[in-house]
Amino acid sequence: MSSPLKIDRPQLGIALIVSAMFIFAVQDGITKHLATTYVAPQILWIRFSFFVLFALVYSMRTKPLRACLSSNAPVLQIIRSFVIVAEIGIFILAVRHLPLAETHALFASFPLMVTAIAAIFLKEAVGIRRWSAIIVGFVGVLIILRPGTDAIAPAALLALLCAFMFAGYQVITRLVSKYDDSETSITYMAVVGLVTMTALGPFFWQTPDAEGWTWLLILAVTATLGHFLLIKALEFAPASLLQPFNFTLLVFASTVGYFAFGDVPDAWTVVGAIVIVSSGIYTVLRERKRGTKRPGQSVG
Repeated sequence: MSSPLKIDRPQLGIALIVSAMFIFAVQDGITKHLATTYVAPQILWIRFSFFVLFALVYSMRTKPLRACLSSNAPVLQIIRSFVIVAEIGIFILAVRHLPLAETHALFASFPLMVTAIAAIFLKEAVGIRRWSAIIVGFVGVLIILRPGTDAIAPAALLALLCAFMFAGYQVITRLVSKYDDSETSITYMAVVGLVTMTALGPFFWQTPDAEGWTWLLILAVTATLGHFLLIKALEFAPASLLQPFNFTLLVFASTVGYFAFGDVPDAWTVVGAIVIVSSGIYTVLRERKRGTKRPGQSVG
């Protein structure tokens, strides 16, 4: 069955992507709350148990399960899925010990890392202006980390590792998109995540009380709803238009961190975040401009 034609409704796409970022910020706040009591494998097990239901319903609306699991690049799909599962697990550890604002300020460097990784491993053309933006963004990371001082925390390095892993996930997703459609990719991610966490989860299980189950179920619902809105946003507007709005997640996460946990980002985090986000938006816009150029034309 052929997929439905995309409808060009950019305003709706932007509204949906911003809504998804808000829900992801709420989800991260719930994750931070749960991480003080439950370990990452248990949280992930419950998340993927619900997410696999959403993935199957979404994917099987156009083709049967066997076709969804039929990949032209199964090894890449499995690696991609393991990377995102590990990234989410490490993110849970990071937000347990780090304010949401600082975590997301460091995580916001991932578009810069995507460009660098794609240039090095996929041999994508990257001009001097985008390399300059990557370097400036890295300066923003150093402003937040402040190496050589007592301010640097191991959890901050975990947040930076999350950004790197998510960038790797994005690059691998670019690769598999040449071989498989989105239904196959989302099915693999959900199934591999569930199988992995089902193998690990029982060893870390702590029976939740009524309040714990409530928060875990809300977390599963917000994670699923956020991904659904993200997918719908991409149906109404191109990714190149929507990407800059991903940075609204930092604003929403900082707000959730303030009202839920009383976290106020320090001046270094604010300055570093501004540098990183500015560099990231510039890089995304240059990527978009590059996409509009004819083959053979270069964009820095």
